[in-house]
Amino acid sequence: MSRLSIPELYEKYESNEPLTMLTAYDAPIAGQVDTSGIDMILVGDSAGDNHLGYDSTLPVTLEEALSLTAAVNRTVENAMLISDLPFLSYGTSIEESVKNAGRFLKEAGADAVKLETAPYGETTIEIIDRLTELGIPVQGHIGLTPQRMNQIGGGYVQGRGHDTSVTLEAIVDTATQLEEAGVFSIVLEAVTEETGKQVTEAVDVPTIGIGSGRYVDGQVLVITDVLGLGGDSLKLSKQYANLDSIIEEAVKTYTKEVREGTFPARENVYDPIDKSD
Repeated sequence: MSRLSIPELYEKYESNEPLTMLTAYDAPIAGQVDTSGIDMILVGDSAGDNHLGYDSTLPVTLEEALSLTAAVNRTVENAMLISDLPFLSYGTSIEESVKNAGRFLKEAGADAVKLETAPYGETTIEIIDRLTELGIPVQGHIGLTPQRMNQIGGGYVQGRGHDTSVTLEAIVDTATQLEEAGVFSIVLEAVTEETGKQVTEAVDVPTIGIGSGRYVDGQVLVITDVLGLGGDSLKLSKQYANLDSIIEEAVKTYTKEVREGTFPARENVYDPIDKSD
């Protein structure tokens, strides 16, 4: 079975089938996500604070992102694989942006890349136009853009039109510009539900929401939030499991058995004569 293609994604979109996307940062988790029937897997720069131990997405390097993508690529067979371009791996020049984006397809096995775009972000829109012209599929990302967190000042909901939040109109206008530049879909992060609804109505490409309400074409969440793995649950998310408690209990039991001498047991050791092991 081959991975979900953009035309197949559009068949789902045109049939009003809600689209599904989750992040993944390593082969074992990606394999589990892939077998679930998910449409898209995103190797997000959210790996920075959810996988690599950084405080934000900003420190994630190009080489780290490529390595994580390659690991996920080795196990994903069905879902479309999309990779974030890390902070400052694009935008310094068209040439450098194209070169770095291309590496995700040529070297790491991604099917597409995702770029964050500031409101009316002319530079990024120009880059997206060039990438799509060259055959590199691009997913847009507007609303709250974590790579601009130092400029924004925090994780503020967007679309409200005050000091920490751009206007609904600016987000809608930027979405239409991204569509014109050739994106095949747009991630909307942390915007008001009305903003998500109006963007979805304004463009003819799928909108994928994260904290953007019910009136979008699909949803994406960070896998560690979904699994309850290392971190507090966010309002925009939903915890579907509690792996923290499961892992804690497993490690405590292992430690106890080692200290008590009950692990390894007879069934865990190799016999010097038996060649069937």
